Amino acid sequence: MRRHSGFTLIEAMITVAIIAILAGIALPAYTNYIIRGKLQEASSNLLAMRTKLELYYQDNRSYVGACAPGTVAPLPGSPPGTLKYFTVSCTLTDGPPQAYTVQAAGIVGTQLDGLVLTIDQANVRRTVSVPAGWGTPSGGGNCWVTKKSGEC
Repeated sequence: MRRHSGFTLIEAMITVAIIAILAGIALPAYTNYIIRGKLQEASSNLLAMRTKLELYYQDNRSYVGACAPGTVAPLPGSPPGTLKYFTVSCTLTDGPPQAYTVQAAGIVGTQLDGLVLTIDQANVRRTVSVPAGWGTPSGGGNCWVTKKSGEC
């Protein structure tokens, strides 16, 4: 008598079901991981702008004009203020008191649309708004959201 080898339909269906369950768990976790990586573009550029603005202030005793091209603190990106996932803008106040606010806003049409992060001359980091479906920041008034759950 000859023995048949291979998989039965039930065995194949069980394998497909297991793969589907694993994909259903892994895909959202991977998506969240990618979003967390994209958030670093905003935070690193905001911190770099803060440092540059303070350098400009040391030289000029004013923040006015600091974000203009050709200064020590121009807006990052090309064209200026445009990054891959965020747009960066700079608001300067001649005083008194002299102040600035640098803002990174998620680009429309990306997963970060609706996310707005700011930093000011006092190093206060705020999450102004979050995209739909995200949790509100849980770290108080001085934090940037780092996860969709609202953690800072």
